[in-house]
Amino acid sequence: MVQESDKDTIGRAIGLLLIGVMAGLGLDLCAKAILEHYPLEQFVFIRSVIGVSIFLLLAHQFGGLAELATRRWGWHLLRTLLAAGAMFGFFYGLSRMPLIDALTLGFTAPLMTTALSVPMLGEKVGWRRWLAVVAGFGGVLLILRPGGSGALSLAAFSVLFAAFCYACLAISARKLADTESTFGLSVYVVAGPMIISGLLSVDGTWRAPDAIGWVLFFGAGVCSVVAWIGIVGGYRRAPPSVLAPFEYTALIAGAIAGYLIWDEVPDHWVIAGAAVIIASGLYVVYREVGPTASIRYLRALTSSGSAMLSRRFNSNRE
Repeated sequence: MVQESDKDTIGRAIGLLLIGVMAGLGLDLCAKAILEHYPLEQFVFIRSVIGVSIFLLLAHQFGGLAELATRRWGWHLLRTLLAAGAMFGFFYGLSRMPLIDALTLGFTAPLMTTALSVPMLGEKVGWRRWLAVVAGFGGVLLILRPGGSGALSLAAFSVLFAAFCYACLAISARKLADTESTFGLSVYVVAGPMIISGLLSVDGTWRAPDAIGWVLFFGAGVCSVVAWIGIVGGYRRAPPSVLAPFEYTALIAGAIAGYLIWDEVPDHWVIAGAAVIIASGLYVVYREVGPTASIRYLRALTSSGSAMLSRRFNSNRE
């Protein structure tokens, strides 16, 4: 039987995750609007500066600046390059393709993480998960449709490259989890692209932001930090089997936002590909955590929602 404290913890975890996911979508919306008028390296630099500044202001909440201490500079340098690849690749693609297409291709990162965990971490992946990974990349082919009129382009490959870099970041974080703090890993990952984008900006192609531009830049920086706090906070409180389905709400919200803001309508191939990628990703999570844990936490989620409604009803009666 699930304890009341477990129910409340799962409810808070889902709430935090949804805040993080929506903040991440907010970052993508700001980025797409910014990149219509400003260079990519300028966006990455200003967004990263704002993000690092907010992280440092909140350092006392995560153990202080001492959490940045490390002896594994080689790993951090590698993660810096991977973070830059992920950031530049995704936002380049986002600026040149529909929002929902970029988001859907970006969700291949968990499938890549599963595949790469075998050679990089020595993990064992059963045939069912391999089948799910292959099916997921079949969904990618539905979206790209090589030889047809799909989304096959440099922008699409940039997003897939970004997903690969993100998967490598996730795997490297596992390797460093025993010696490095989550706060330190996060700050270095944001600071790295800031330095690289600054070096790429020496040619003076920047544009002076107007008032709306500064609002969008600041919004992107704030959203990136809120997304990190929400997603990390959620996964610290509940397992992936419960939270993973809620991450895909970004696709639904992204499709709505793309239609309302840019008049983007996904075709049936993109919808079919997204469905295959989502199903594959959820199945991988289910197999990694196990059916027993998944059922236990999903039951807790259901009873948590019922308990929440009951408490609210009773409080309204009092």
